Amino acid sequence: MVNLPDIVVIAGPTASGKTAVGIEVAQRLDGEIISADARQVYRYMHIGTAKPTAEERAAVPHHLIDFVDPAESYSAGQFAEDAADVIRELQARGKLPIVVGGAGLYVRALLDGFSPMPTIAPEIREPLQAEAQEGLRGLYSRLCEVDSEWAGKIQPSDRQRIIRGLEVFEASGKPLSEHQKMPPEPLGLWSAKWFGLQWEREVLYDRINSRACQMFEDGLVEEVEGLRRKGYGSGLNALNTFGYREAFQYLDGEITEEQALADLQQGTRRYAKRQMTWFRGEKRMQWVDPTEDHTLESIVGHLEKS
Repeated sequence: MVNLPDIVVIAGPTASGKTAVGIEVAQRLDGEIISADARQVYRYMHIGTAKPTAEERAAVPHHLIDFVDPAESYSAGQFAEDAADVIRELQARGKLPIVVGGAGLYVRALLDGFSPMPTIAPEIREPLQAEAQEGLRGLYSRLCEVDSEWAGKIQPSDRQRIIRGLEVFEASGKPLSEHQKMPPEPLGLWSAKWFGLQWEREVLYDRINSRACQMFEDGLVEEVEGLRRKGYGSGLNALNTFGYREAFQYLDGEITEEQALADLQQGTRRYAKRQMTWFRGEKRMQWVDPTEDHTLESIVGHLEKS
């Protein structure tokens, strides 16, 4: 009999096969999947975020996909609260919550909690976002004045984190860096087992390159055209990310389609490298080899030994 924890985590870099493994684990252990992906939460963004297909979502219920408008901001803290609600609902139905994704910060926010942060009112956030559309130099200078510690950790071009630092200060009168030093407050006392999919770097990079080609073949540019027709532009946080950024540049005549593909491949590889660096620092991670046919059995075997 498998000794199940409250939550199973299936993590790993982009293009590592998390979706397929998560579905197998969910089917074996009577679970449902909670997506921990920072971009799959957004509506209309299917191809560029590699969302689970309709068939995959029919095979096992998936939660926290397709429910945020691309113009809205969504944070790790919001994810933690939403995912905690799903976990409680699944547990009430006797289902095993299986958190699947590559957003390590989201998973850690859910399981470890965040330092308390102020609620940001629209009248604070919206003017900052509007000002950011005109340029970041003034906002970053202001951030340096009110929170030099946080400003020193981010790039002057990091729109989202600049706004975050300023809105937290304006809402609370205290720098974001000070809030971060407060003890985290977990949203639940759950036991969890973390499993990471670990590929040889060159193999993973080949998978990333192939996926990028497939995205263009599947209609990534057409998807971005549709987003633009709906009024969503490249300046939005959700769309100023690899895949969408390059497609907008191609549509605007700034780069060729070949260059857009090459840039997408390179940007995704860099993102995967950052993900792996983050996950290797997670001491709770139990690494499994996804190239083996018995990945599922390996995960179940580790659970049996726990």
